[in-house]
Amino acid sequence: MLNSSQIPYFTLAAYFDSGLTKYLFFTIVMFLYVLTVCSNVLLIVVICMNRSLHEPMYVFQCSLFVNDLYGSTGLFPFLLVQILSDIHTVSAPFCFLQVFCVYLYGNVEFTNLAIMSYDRYLAICCPLQYNTHMTTYRVVMLIAVIWLPPFFAVFVTTSLSMSLQLCGNIINKVYCDNHSIIKLACFDTSVNNAYELTAASFLVLGPVSVILYTYIKILQVCFSGSKQTRQKAVSTCTPHLASLLNFSFGVSFEILQSRFNMSSVPNMLRIFLSLYFLTCQPLFNPVMYGLNMSKIRIVCKSLLFKFFNEG
Repeated sequence: MLNSSQIPYFTLAAYFDSGLTKYLFFTIVMFLYVLTVCSNVLLIVVICMNRSLHEPMYVFQCSLFVNDLYGSTGLFPFLLVQILSDIHTVSAPFCFLQVFCVYLYGNVEFTNLAIMSYDRYLAICCPLQYNTHMTTYRVVMLIAVIWLPPFFAVFVTTSLSMSLQLCGNIINKVYCDNHSIIKLACFDTSVNNAYELTAASFLVLGPVSVILYTYIKILQVCFSGSKQTRQKAVSTCTPHLASLLNFSFGVSFEILQSRFNMSSVPNMLRIFLSLYFLTCQPLFNPVMYGLNMSKIRIVCKSLLFKFFNEG
């Protein structure tokens, strides 16, 4: 029976001996990571460097891309090392750091998508009052709402897990997961569970309520408004809805896998789906917004054209 601070390392038991195939997995993961970093950095630079994109909608998208870059960096380098390693262990401090990174990424992503739905609601349902409501001060406050509450909530979650007395160090995942660590506890974890339930009430139910309310209002305006209004709603809401559904699917499976016995699901499929929201979402967002938002697409094309011409 050891305090988590006394456990030197955790063993990640979901990895298996794949022989020479591990080099193929390594190449695929490396390719995805490079593509994710390049696409997100490109869009962050494009939005920051072009005054025409210094609008609330694009600022919130930039925040989303920064979070995707942060979340993928919290996982991909770790995966690359573990894929090539013969011993799948991770030091306890690094494991808790990864728990913090993964949970912060997930919470910020969801909150960011909720704020973006609020922004679309104002733009479509209250176009004449949009600039009055969405001032620079309001945008700064909303960015703070996106990042600060999740940061403090996840910091407390991680701290509570670090204080647990653990009776084992084997995690049946390919990365460090808070729920898996809590299951290793020797004693009652009601404090951790109560806090996580309370935090989830604010960090999940809050954004869900905002998203549902705003899209109900947007649908009402679309059905009763002009053809131009419907086209505007479709063009700006499609990438947001696609991103939201994609992320919700990945997170839902991860939650189900953590809480229920999924032994009937093939191991490779379990690993892929558990990594989905951490690996596919950070690449999905820049592709969706880069291709569907005409302003971003035009600026990206001109930037890349200029770069290759000068090269």
